[in-house]
Amino acid sequence: MMKKIFAACVLPLLAFSTHWLAQAQQAPSKIDPSIVERYVASTWKNSNDEWKARVTQDETQKACTQQDNAPVGAAYDVILNRELATVEFPLDGNVIGDWKKGEQVAQRGSGGQFSDSATTVRGGNCYACHQMAPAEVSYGTLGPSLTNYGKDRQFGKDEAKATYAKIYNAMSVAPCSQMPRFGFHKFLTQEQIKDAVAFLFDPASPVNRPGQNVKP
Repeated sequence: MMKKIFAACVLPLLAFSTHWLAQAQQAPSKIDPSIVERYVASTWKNSNDEWKARVTQDETQKACTQQDNAPVGAAYDVILNRELATVEFPLDGNVIGDWKKGEQVAQRGSGGQFSDSATTVRGGNCYACHQMAPAEVSYGTLGPSLTNYGKDRQFGKDEAKATYAKIYNAMSVAPCSQMPRFGFHKFLTQEQIKDAVAFLFDPASPVNRPGQNVKP
């Protein structure tokens, strides 16, 4: 009797599981990016020109899509050089601002949304992806922890400049990075980016005082 039950119930289930596993292990079919682009554009057809522009890929975004966000060799260099050329450093060469203002930039998630007005102050919403000041208990893990960021880099000027470039245009450092290009898209001002760099680099910033249990 048990053999009949096994044959009637378990064997079909095993056969289905094996078939499903084989299907799951097959390489996904390649979808024509132009089809996806047309579909995305159609969902925003009633939006204003500014929002329509947001879903229109630029040259680098198209290249990243075509290369599955993993460019190599010459393709990597083309994107890197193109994006690096867009980074605008402060005229006085100083890339470190006010860390207390930078903390506000990191915490603020407003700006650039449907519900925001044109005068809404924008922020980087950095905690959505990164751990930063240890006193903050809510943070995302899409990006690496930035705790001790400046201290780990000996508060170096060159490191601070590289960080400014990363925030301004992440693809100038890592082609096809998923991090927003805050300066490139003029979403954050130069001053805001400098303040964000200060939040990461200033020795007095809570980012670089991991033993601190309360906000300053």
